[in-house]
Amino acid sequence: MVLCLATALVHVLLVFLHVAPPNPLSQQYSRQVSAWIFPLFEQNWRLFAPDPESVNRQISARTLHTAPDGTEQVSGWFDLTAVDDSAVKHNAFPSHTAQNMLRRAWSSYLETHGGDDQPHSERALMAQRYLTNIAADRIADHRGGTFESVQLRVITVPIARPAAASGPDASAAVRKAAQTRYLPWWKVASHGN
Repeated sequence: MVLCLATALVHVLLVFLHVAPPNPLSQQYSRQVSAWIFPLFEQNWRLFAPDPESVNRQISARTLHTAPDGTEQVSGWFDLTAVDDSAVKHNAFPSHTAQNMLRRAWSSYLETHGGDDQPHSERALMAQRYLTNIAADRIADHRGGTFESVQLRVITVPIARPAAASGPDASAAVRKAAQTRYLPWWKVASHGN
């Protein structure tokens, strides 16, 4: 009972320090507060001021397996976004995981890495591992097989504004603005062994 009460009090204190305006106490213990808050208790205001997506992203992954003779075998691309879409489509009560896990993992990766795909902090490394684990687990669940590395491809297509969507050149303009980003190969824990 005492342990539960102490844990609850520490939790409330750390969450308070996280959401409170910057002050000497929150700055002094920012490392400890961040370690407690991220990724499970992250606070944001999106419930009150949602930030709708302005792009559609298709996140795909492929795997690399080195055979005993040293030859490398690269799989075809596996659409991770389609797995989420199929879990949500025609489901009256889709899970939060099916709707947001991959999207939030990618958003977190972008926030911590920027454009160079190099982790510059412990949080960036955690976001990279999280994204890698999601991809590896989903590929192992749906395809099976043995692989040591995974690579992600993200195709970003801007969502046309409603006024622009009515014109005949709208779809051509959106296709032209699409961007494809290939992430480096990342080692994963043993899958399929």
